[in-house]
Amino acid sequence: MSESSGPIRLDLSSLRAAPRDVLHLLPCAVEHSGRAPVDRYFTPAIRQRSQEKSVSFRGRSLKGQDVPVPQGYVGLVLKEDQRPCTEEERTVRLESTFSALTVWNLEQPPSADDGLFLALSWPGIAEAIHAPVLKKEQ
Repeated sequence: MSESSGPIRLDLSSLRAAPRDVLHLLPCAVEHSGRAPVDRYFTPAIRQRSQEKSVSFRGRSLKGQDVPVPQGYVGLVLKEDQRPCTEEERTVRLESTFSALTVWNLEQPPSADDGLFLALSWPGIAEAIHAPVLKKEQ
């Protein structure tokens, strides 16, 4: 978040009716903000072996793996239609939901040390931290 941003309100009224999305997390940056006809230009011919996926993107070998969202959670794709110029409250709306995404790395398959895997382990860690402590009977 930038210094000048105010509170952000999330409108979840359309959660149940939101379409499901298929997501790919690519190891690159795209200098574009907004919708793009990805299906028209990016139709990967994914090769699957066991749990590892591989594909070539612009001549580079990518290795991928499907990663589920932690149990009891749902992934949200959010969109802000217009960002205010002042520090007033901002509103984002629900664009779609997802229950898994395909994570891609250059050359090497994704591993448990990747940032996304570490972030997705947090709900389980938080649950363990906040669980009641049981006293051992003596």
